[in-house]
Amino acid sequence: MDDCIFCKIVKGEIPSAKVYEDDTVYAFLDIAPLAWGHTLVIPKKHVERITEMSAEEAAALMSVVPKLAKAVLGATGAKGLNVLQNNGAVSGQAVDHLHVHLIPRDANDGLGYRWNAKQYPEGAMDKVHRKLTDALG
Repeated sequence: MDDCIFCKIVKGEIPSAKVYEDDTVYAFLDIAPLAWGHTLVIPKKHVERITEMSAEEAAALMSVVPKLAKAVLGATGAKGLNVLQNNGAVSGQAVDHLHVHLIPRDANDGLGYRWNAKQYPEGAMDKVHRKLTDALG
């Protein structure tokens, strides 16, 4: 995509702090990090959401995440790591090019994390389960 900032980074039109590259994947430091070492892992091919990727493309992208996660932890000395991938603006996706965030975490790092867990009302889980399995075919 001509106006995609991440596509421009992959093409070398915009500089980045590249940490990894292969035939299909590019990884670089986020310029607005939540923590030092916050790394973005992207497919070189432009796709906006994970639902637009083939299983093979997704596998190629995710196959480097463990190696990069280990490198981020080793380089930063962080005790933990968030692996995060948002799909669509409503989920927090700010750039319309699929990207996986590797965010190093430490106790009391101030980042916080809200996980507002809910419970299904009686019978609702069965309905959602049925719809999901039906959607999978």
